[in-house]
Amino acid sequence: MQMSKYILKRLLFGVVTLFALAAITFFLMHAIPGSPFAGETSHVPAEIRAKLIEHYGLDKSPTEQFVIYMKNALNGDFGTSLNRKGMLVADIIAMGLPVTAKLGACAFCLAMFMGILLGTIGAFAKHRWVKNAITFFATLGVSVPGFLFALFLMVVFGVLLDWFPLIGLSTWKHYIMPSVALSIGPIANITRLTKSSLSEQLKQDYMILARSKGTGQVLVIIRHALKNAMIPIITSAGPLLATLLTGSFVVESLFSIPGIGAEFVNSVSNRDFTLIMALTIMYGAMIIVANILTDIISAMIDPRIRLK
Repeated sequence: MQMSKYILKRLLFGVVTLFALAAITFFLMHAIPGSPFAGETSHVPAEIRAKLIEHYGLDKSPTEQFVIYMKNALNGDFGTSLNRKGMLVADIIAMGLPVTAKLGACAFCLAMFMGILLGTIGAFAKHRWVKNAITFFATLGVSVPGFLFALFLMVVFGVLLDWFPLIGLSTWKHYIMPSVALSIGPIANITRLTKSSLSEQLKQDYMILARSKGTGQVLVIIRHALKNAMIPIITSAGPLLATLLTGSFVVESLFSIPGIGAEFVNSVSNRDFTLIMALTIMYGAMIIVANILTDIISAMIDPRIRLK
């Protein structure tokens, strides 16, 4: 019963947050001067320009436009792109999202596996040089932008060694370099988080008791340390998953990947209101759902969270 109330509260909070995000985005877009037709209608008569504005409902007040848009969005209709004539926004997202999602899923799995592994090694390692090496990698990973790692991988493994292809996502080899480039930063963050969380757990009485009973190091880590150290890792994993699934424009551009990241950037620069709204709602929904799932999983691991 208590868990059901907690889940319902998180779901209601998520719906309110998503509505607020949609409203803020919509009214901010309309507050910025300019028009999505400014470039293409600069040499056409004012009558035709007015017809275009009327056709897309931009002659109505922002409040009316928002109400109409939200009614249509609730029915799954996100309208047509203002810049890519004749293309439904849903179709544009349907073409780019699966590509980005596959790449993001690979990067997420790699980030979680390597981050937890390196963080665990860093926390339990007895040799100082191992701890220093992992700390150095974690610091480097969060300090250097991902696109620099991507360029390094392309030059070394794509050009000099010619081990992996540079463009597209046709085979499994195409996924390796962009996945690594996307996951370097997250790996560093998860490594640092895992290391600090496990180091804190090592000081707890139950860990000292488990070791005093003669339990092996690996069993101590799996049965006791990792379970209790997972809550901050799970909390960070939700937003990370949503971020990676929605793509990185820079990495996608470098590897010529036809994902959704480029669509988001282009929609903002072209003031494509309908596409901006759809992508913002999609991105926000994924972040909210990921956060809700991580909150539920954390509450299942540690029941005290439900009482907060």
